[in-house]
Amino acid sequence: KRKCTPVFWHCPKETHVAVAAFLLTLFSSIPTIAQQSAARQWNEALLFSISNDFARPTIHARNLFHISSAMYDAWAVYDEVAEPYLIGRTVHGFNTPFQGVPLPADVEAARAEAISYAAYRLLRHRFQLSPGIWDSYSYYDSLMNVMGYNTSITSLDYTTGSAAHLGNYIANCYIQYGFQDGSNEQLAYTNQYYEPWNNALSPQAPGNPDCIDANRWQRLSLTSFIDQAGNVIPGGTPPFLSPEWGLVRPFGMTEDDLTIYQRDGFDWWVYNDPGAPCFMDTGNVDAESDLYKWNFLLVSIWQSHLDTADGVMWDISPASLGNVQNYPTSMYDHPSFHNLLEGGDPGQGYDVNPSTGQPYQPQLVRRGDYARVLAEFWADGPNSYTPPGHWFEILNHVSDHPLFEKRYRGPGPVLNDLEWDVKSYFTLGGGVHDAAVTAWGIKGFYDYLRPISAIRFMADLGQSSDPEYANYHPAGLPLIPGFIEIVEEGDPLAVDSVELVGKIKLYTWRGHGFINDFDTDMAGVGWILAERWYPYQQASFVSPPFAGYISGHSTFSRTAAEIMTLLTGDPFFPGGMSEFVAHANEFLEFEAGPSTDVVLQWATYRDASDQCSLSRIWGGIHPPVDDIPGRHIGMVIGPQAFHFARSYFGTDIVTDVEELSSDAFAVFPNPATDMAMMRVTGMKGEAQFEVMDINGRVVSTQSAILHGGEQLVNIDLSDLNAGIYMVRLTAMGQFRSARLAVTR
Repeated sequence: KRKCTPVFWHCPKETHVAVAAFLLTLFSSIPTIAQQSAARQWNEALLFSISNDFARPTIHARNLFHISSAMYDAWAVYDEVAEPYLIGRTVHGFNTPFQGVPLPADVEAARAEAISYAAYRLLRHRFQLSPGIWDSYSYYDSLMNVMGYNTSITSLDYTTGSAAHLGNYIANCYIQYGFQDGSNEQLAYTNQYYEPWNNALSPQAPGNPDCIDANRWQRLSLTSFIDQAGNVIPGGTPPFLSPEWGLVRPFGMTEDDLTIYQRDGFDWWVYNDPGAPCFMDTGNVDAESDLYKWNFLLVSIWQSHLDTADGVMWDISPASLGNVQNYPTSMYDHPSFHNLLEGGDPGQGYDVNPSTGQPYQPQLVRRGDYARVLAEFWADGPNSYTPPGHWFEILNHVSDHPLFEKRYRGPGPVLNDLEWDVKSYFTLGGGVHDAAVTAWGIKGFYDYLRPISAIRFMADLGQSSDPEYANYHPAGLPLIPGFIEIVEEGDPLAVDSVELVGKIKLYTWRGHGFINDFDTDMAGVGWILAERWYPYQQASFVSPPFAGYISGHSTFSRTAAEIMTLLTGDPFFPGGMSEFVAHANEFLEFEAGPSTDVVLQWATYRDASDQCSLSRIWGGIHPPVDDIPGRHIGMVIGPQAFHFARSYFGTDIVTDVEELSSDAFAVFPNPATDMAMMRVTGMKGEAQFEVMDINGRVVSTQSAILHGGEQLVNIDLSDLNAGIYMVRLTAMGQFRSARLAVTR
């Protein structure tokens, strides 16, 4: 039903082969398209391959990293300053011999050739068991042919000076490294020791009668399970995907970030451990158990928003959404962040677009359309490239924007396309890889359940609000009038089944039973038995086959948003906003809608990340306790991966204060935490510095005496909330300003 956009976001899977063939035809007939860098063209091939493979976010985060890193290495070996990541180095105990290569007469041509052979060989290896193998292989071969490279060249002897041989050698090094990096690639990434604690849940049947522990993950047993890439999984009961992924060797994380736990006689490696989520104690219901209830009932209540008939209208433009200032630091603070009944978060929006200086234009749409589009757009199902690949799409989209200049961190010279692409892919690839290692290490160890398991489990117990009322159990669902109630005599739900009296009912999305025609029917919202609750997902999918805590979407997205902010030197998208149009009655997959065009808009990369996190709640996949820790961890992993990647680039990137002396005014580091520095050059006399928030309010002032040369001035940020600020210098009758991001 969906229409492809110019950046090919969310194209129907059946069109992928046609799109690939069309693109390759264009490559051979229109030279300007082929002028994209070799790295960009092979990144597109990688994304195409992911879309034709099984839905495996951990494995594809690793593929995105290794292939991006291989391309970076093929670029860096020809550079006098930059250092390769793997080639000629020892990484996690794996040594890759390398004697160097002579500098060729045409360095850029050699780089493109080495990158192409490295990507070609590594892609063919990594996707050799893909269900879309022949489509992917055809794409690779066609691309090599268009580029004029001979695929029969297989030698690894780079000492000949051949760029093709060098590319083959680099690919082979990454293949060998991958066999010992903890991923268990040699055994097709199969689980080595994880065993599910609970019996499988059959969503087609009512309730959750076979759940042993309401704090542990539960497999789903479906008549036909179709993963989010559209592949039928034999048996209908898929195993936990990558529960031992914490063992995979990271990119920028170190042993200081690692905790090793013991469970069931095995080691569980957990990076950036957030601690345990809230658990339910059915024998002694306490504050933590009550928080557990709140988290999962919120998911059901938010699904009551998935209906356009309620008349609720929201302004979904950056004028009203985004610009979240603070995030909860304790799970007991989540109720003050997530709006239980109305939905959404405390984002303040923005008064003006900093790029244009004009206010953002309001966009009023039905909340029911917005929430449904949001849930599907960020789901990364069969029309996208898994969550980490989605952010590579966003990176490519930003790189192509006519207002964007490819300047590393903002200042410095404009980089050529190839240098920008290899460095940005390497950085983002390393970041999403570490996000996968972290999130799935946490998922495997804490083994936390999904909303469908928790809601049905509590519904089977009864209600926990009134000991004198029907069907009471202290660990049951709390009663909330209008949202969670008891089925009474005469209730329409019990007209044909009197035995349903006393059961719990929910006012929420009604589910697939109310949809006969995807093109015309909308399930809507109404009262259903809680034991029949479904998330807003495909009936053949229901929930991802791995634990909920922590949210992979939140971790991937916030990691990527932090990296994009640092790479570009600007928290805002080019032009101050990016958007995606979901066309009326064409976008939603399993029910009609949206009722009108819905334009998802984001001012900053972090706003897009926050929106992605909320989408998983409306989609019925995650409660807040899964979401917020993922965001916090992404705030750590993103800058860590960025600075680790940067350490390989040498001094060719203008970032240090000494190298910025040609600029009259600069603020660094950016983003900053408690302290930043301003460098002022060539100004004398008394100066005033003002820090203003995004709405133009002055929140901090200080003065200094400038001496005419290069001078550094400290800015105390300790009293400021996280957010976007402007630092303005007034001196010698002049005004100068710089944007500053403050993180916490």
